[in-house]
Amino acid sequence: MSTKYVFITGGVVSGLGKGITASSLGRLLKNRGYKVVNQKFDPYINVDPGTMSPYEHGEVFVTDDGAETDLDLGHYERFTDVNLSRNCSITSGKIYQNVINKERRGDYLGKTVQVIPHVTNEIKEKIYSFENSDVDVVITELGGTVGDIESLAFIEAIRQFGLEKNREDVVYIHVTLLPYISGSNELKSKPTQHSVKELQSFGIKPDILVCRSESEIPNEIKDKIALFCNVRPENVIPNLTARTLYEVPMLLEKEGLARVVCKHLGLDKVEPNNSAWEEMIENITHLQGTVKIALVGKYMQLQDAYLSVSESLRHGGFANGVNVDIGYIDSETIKEDNAEQVLSGYDGILVPGGFGNRGIEGKILAVKYAREHNVPFLGICLGMQMAVVEFSRNVLGLKDASSAEFSLTTENPVIHIMETQKTVTDKGGTMRLGAYPCHIKKDTLAYEIYGQEDISERHRHRYEYNNSYKERLEAEGLKCSGTSPDGSLVEIVENVNHPFFIGVQFHPEFKSRPDRPAPLFASLVGAAKKFKEGK
Repeated sequence: MSTKYVFITGGVVSGLGKGITASSLGRLLKNRGYKVVNQKFDPYINVDPGTMSPYEHGEVFVTDDGAETDLDLGHYERFTDVNLSRNCSITSGKIYQNVINKERRGDYLGKTVQVIPHVTNEIKEKIYSFENSDVDVVITELGGTVGDIESLAFIEAIRQFGLEKNREDVVYIHVTLLPYISGSNELKSKPTQHSVKELQSFGIKPDILVCRSESEIPNEIKDKIALFCNVRPENVIPNLTARTLYEVPMLLEKEGLARVVCKHLGLDKVEPNNSAWEEMIENITHLQGTVKIALVGKYMQLQDAYLSVSESLRHGGFANGVNVDIGYIDSETIKEDNAEQVLSGYDGILVPGGFGNRGIEGKILAVKYAREHNVPFLGICLGMQMAVVEFSRNVLGLKDASSAEFSLTTENPVIHIMETQKTVTDKGGTMRLGAYPCHIKKDTLAYEIYGQEDISERHRHRYEYNNSYKERLEAEGLKCSGTSPDGSLVEIVENVNHPFFIGVQFHPEFKSRPDRPAPLFASLVGAAKKFKEGK
């Protein structure tokens, strides 16, 4: 079977759920036995979102091979349970960087370098890269909305791609909004019509329309959309608001999205095996009770900055049969005189990753509260580092203990940049990005959680645990339970004098799935549930 390609564009407004549509379709095709990969085109000029403020673009999702990517790749992985690669996240910045590098090397043999064909050819190469693999279907989502000036090269590239492939190997899906006008009590199809007209003006005729709506779409509206947008009525797919994010694939299955895609692409495995996913949804909709977890971070103005962490906490709830009520707490608001007031109502505390010294003291106070009050605690990346700083200050008595990231004058840099990294002048070169192995010691909380000695988790950080303080910290109870295989890098610390207190240098949230939660999150929620019951 030749590789099949699905292109998903959006219109009317942003934020309609193109990423969830792409993720859901990937899950539905996978449930039919096809090997699927999702790909995202982002029109911004940044090479990747790694240098962007979380307020600009939400979290930076990291792949096994160390790519810093758009948060939609997190949705793709959580829905399809496929580990993606750097070729699944393509930006205008990457495309233009490649084109300019080729021009400088003379690869274009003196030609005038232009958007067409050179930029569009570079984009198509990223799609064709899956051609000779074992992938059956490539689902490519184009960020932004049709008509955005920065998206034009991508639109032109996927138009050309459709001409270069057989018609039955490519399908175009357009996601639009059907706004509801309360005054007249009706859904309006005109914005969808204009959006499709805009897409057609660029030479692309959408085969399927996914229509986002807050209410049921009457058949007469679907027929009208089909007539004016030149698609079959059965190819107008309603996308209504779901009770839970993970229910969207089943709603789109009911509306026939995967069936019309299979029909268009000539895929013969039409009948799905959705039983496991349906069972998961049934479990999610019958959760009993609630635990409250405080998420103490520094980017609280945009909760998408902690999207994977939030979803992983919910996954942990699924595993324990409880809802998780996440309290998003700005660490800058936590002071010595109000820490107990702010945190006392929670059954667990999680301090996530981050960069920079803003809000650090609030994070340290949250760690201290969890340690002193036996509240289940999980520290991730910077959260783990702040757990080491807090313990050093308040248990070892090293009052100026800090991270070299925040203080150049501290005499006790319990977190530092290793000597081997100090010679690297480019800060990006000192980052640990992507999957690294970790060896866990037996008879530890970490081993109890993972149930194995050797694991692999994804990283995104620059500073490391300072081994010069290891002996003193362990002597007082902050045990190093996980390290790199050679023992040189500390990956996991845990407080042996606490019922559940663990910090990890890596980001377990990037590998959590709704039907297979990351062990650390499942264990944190389980400990929080037990803590609540014991109150």
